[in-house]
Amino acid sequence: MDRNSLRKVRIILERHVESGKVPGVVALLARDGETHVEAVGTMSHGGGAPMSRDTVFRMASTSKPVTVAAAMVLLDECRLRLDDPVETWLPELADRRVLKRVDGPLDDTVPARRPITVRDVLTSTFGLGMDITAVGAPIMTAIIENGLTPDLPQPMPEPDEWLRRLGTLPLMHQPGERWQYHVASDLLGVLVARVTGQPFEDFLRERVLDPLGMKDTGFHVPAEKIDRLPPLYAPDPQTGEFHVWDEPADGRWSKPPAFPGAGGGLVSTVDDYHAYFRMLLNGGTHGGERVLSRPAVRLMTTNRLTAEQTATREALARDLVHLSYGQGQHGGWGFGMAVRSYRGDYAPIGQFGWDGGSGTSTYADPETGITGLLLTQVGMTVPNSARLIHDFWTTAYQALDA
Repeated sequence: MDRNSLRKVRIILERHVESGKVPGVVALLARDGETHVEAVGTMSHGGGAPMSRDTVFRMASTSKPVTVAAAMVLLDECRLRLDDPVETWLPELADRRVLKRVDGPLDDTVPARRPITVRDVLTSTFGLGMDITAVGAPIMTAIIENGLTPDLPQPMPEPDEWLRRLGTLPLMHQPGERWQYHVASDLLGVLVARVTGQPFEDFLRERVLDPLGMKDTGFHVPAEKIDRLPPLYAPDPQTGEFHVWDEPADGRWSKPPAFPGAGGGLVSTVDDYHAYFRMLLNGGTHGGERVLSRPAVRLMTTNRLTAEQTATREALARDLVHLSYGQGQHGGWGFGMAVRSYRGDYAPIGQFGWDGGSGTSTYADPETGITGLLLTQVGMTVPNSARLIHDFWTTAYQALDA
């Protein structure tokens, strides 16, 4: 990586922090055994302790690319098969009904044409999800009121109760038909727990986190590490005024959750996440030990969507362009992560990873061998973090001198 260009990365980070719109940021760029980390600004709005390399962040939806690895372990071991019906382990999802119209009443349904499969869950096409085109429809209202999404408006119940509630709702689309966001990732965590007979976090830690040395990654922050967790801000969309959405002490991540959300519940650090994405770039190995098979990694990081399903995903990005500023907008979806299928900005085809609503961005790129992580705790209620993420990636790709 070019040293002068790396200095430009720091200048960009400092510019955003000095604007007052982002209190602090930690960023990592790595390539071919070289790692460059920048920590700029403070953990809290208005000052206080500085950001540091070991600052712990709420990873939000960037949890998805990591938690999906637990399911890939089960595929490698033939304890799951891609086209197995999930009702074998999740009988609550047997005999599904499907809405005739997404915006129609919940009892106006037809039978599902086939069972939900493991593949449907892994590709986020099992039939239910967060759909901004259906906001206000009875099904979206029911998803929210049943606590099937994180803290909107109430904490999620424990996994068996969460699944029971999910099983009372009709699907929005036929299994395998349409890509939809988020709910499939949380469902995958419940599926892994049922298959293994272990709590999801325990299996994830045993088979993925511990082998990678991800000691600061989990679904809550222990008391002895809570001083490394910044507040999470949700600025007012109209005024930009900073509001604390989650405090470190006594906050949502200060104790083990009832529901370990595979879709958005992890906390972590730049070095932990670097270890994970480096493992993917290495074809599933870490320190000479195999965590995932090479075919599993290729399957995860290859676009799985049809042209019609991709159009749905692109519509989501296009309608939220004021928040995403290009990241995650360019094409496909693998298992638990975006996969670029065309070149729409500085990043090449094949780059994989995802962004999080708490102001996080995590990607790796097989073509150039680069891993990049940018972590803040300023939520996407305003575009400040997204603009920083965009500028980080623009300068990051300029740092490649070959």
